[in-house]
Amino acid sequence: MNNISIKLGDLVHGRSGDKGNKINIALICHQKQWLPLLESVITPKLLAKWFKGWSEGPFEVFSVDGVGAVNCLIHNVLQGGGTVSKRIDAQGKSLGQIILNVNIKINHSLAKKVGFDSSLL
Repeated sequence: MNNISIKLGDLVHGRSGDKGNKINIALICHQKQWLPLLESVITPKLLAKWFKGWSEGPFEVFSVDGVGAVNCLIHNVLQGGGTVSKRIDAQGKSLGQIILNVNIKINHSLAKKVGFDSSLL
């Protein structure tokens, strides 16, 4: 078994907000050197799975090497935008915190290589 399951929040912290009908979620690694591990997991396909029923996309993921983060951009998710949306969280502020509780599968070998020790969790 080369994959292990962890909570996303064990690897990163998050910040989120809106721009029109889009939400951006920044996932920032607790340790900058863990970025390759985060990049191996967070993909547009995974975002599409997580936000199924909320958005048909498109979904984009951008690496931000300088701070050890990825920025996720989810289009067409706020029912037209913060000022007209009927969603409880019309600006998407809570989504960055909510997804930190999602379980993700990480590659054990890559985790070791970048210094992420899941046995300490």
